[in-house]
Amino acid sequence: MSLSTIELELLETIFLNGTPIEAKQVANDSSIELSSVMVYLVELTRRGYVSSPQKDLYKATDEGKKALGVQPITKENAKTIVFYAPHDKAFNFYASVDKPLHVHAHSLQDFANKLSKVDLKAIEYHMDRNDFEVWFKCLGDQELAKKTKILKERKIVGEQLRLLLHTIVEQHCQELRKLTEQSTL
Repeated sequence: MSLSTIELELLETIFLNGTPIEAKQVANDSSIELSSVMVYLVELTRRGYVSSPQKDLYKATDEGKKALGVQPITKENAKTIVFYAPHDKAFNFYASVDKPLHVHAHSLQDFANKLSKVDLKAIEYHMDRNDFEVWFKCLGDQELAKKTKILKERKIVGEQLRLLLHTIVEQHCQELRKLTEQSTL
């Protein structure tokens, strides 16, 4: 059964957040009335696309991620994604075409750290070109690539873009670390 446009938007909002999110925040982030959001969340939960790990908190399930076109990250994928990338596979920040900033990110955590230091115009430049999404895919991280694509589709710009992207990558790094730690036990 396919998702309606509103269900898809709500699922993307929950997925983008990464951590369990309150229904009220889903309503704020999606600009849909809370009463309507609640009805859709009940249906999304019933269909297995979201779960409610705690009262009034919602998180995308593996089924929800699959509905968005994202395969859940396995422990093996997590190990590969968190590895330090050699210089030829590092993300290179540019101000514009042929104007390198000589700032390189060799891992997701390094990328998150560099986001706060790099010029905002460079972040917007790379977002417009889908460079972040492509790099994340090259690392094998379909989930982070999809989240970046959603940010772009929602036309988030400026400091809000920097803050959201940084938060998303930081949270994702924490999740990956947990997965890799579990696999070594």
